[in-house]
Amino acid sequence: MFSGIVEELGRVKIFNLKAAGGARLTIAAPVLSVGCAVGDSISINGVCLTVEKLEGEHLSFDLSGETLRVTSLGRLGAGDNVNLELSLKVGERLGGHFVSGHVDEVGEITGRRDEGDCSVFEIKAGRNITDLLIARGSVAIDGISLTVTKVLPGGFEVVIIPHTAKMTTLGFKTIGDQVNLEADMIGKYVAKLVGRDEG
Repeated sequence: MFSGIVEELGRVKIFNLKAAGGARLTIAAPVLSVGCAVGDSISINGVCLTVEKLEGEHLSFDLSGETLRVTSLGRLGAGDNVNLELSLKVGERLGGHFVSGHVDEVGEITGRRDEGDCSVFEIKAGRNITDLLIARGSVAIDGISLTVTKVLPGGFEVVIIPHTAKMTTLGFKTIGDQVNLEADMIGKYVAKLVGRDEG
């Protein structure tokens, strides 16, 4: 479980596809690597992965074929920045919202405009996401806890403050980029209770 508050911008050192399927990912994370161990869960662009190897500031992960299929991680390459967050500990302050690290859908940035010193992002998403969103509710984009400002036909909008742009990958994103989306967990449970089939 995560909060959607990015702790570090890591950098991809190695991304190798495996012949048998899946991939091996190695990330340089000088800050997070100090406080983690093999077996820990880390959110990488909103995807919960397990640390398989730790060498100095480098963390390595094995990705399954399923992970590559349902997330945007398969598009990573050496030098790319990624959002990193260690899993929550009981009793820690929750600054964002409950984020499971299980991606619901890969969305696409279809608009980005500046409003003052903030940026407004329009994200294309399917109904399995938008039906669970409300204005002023929560959504995770690449593992970042954000507030929905508008729910649109076929998508939604969020506003990014300068701090978020500086501390996360959204500062580098442009129109056409793909992002991992996770709807608010509470919304999913409510939908299930009122009879909507969430699987």
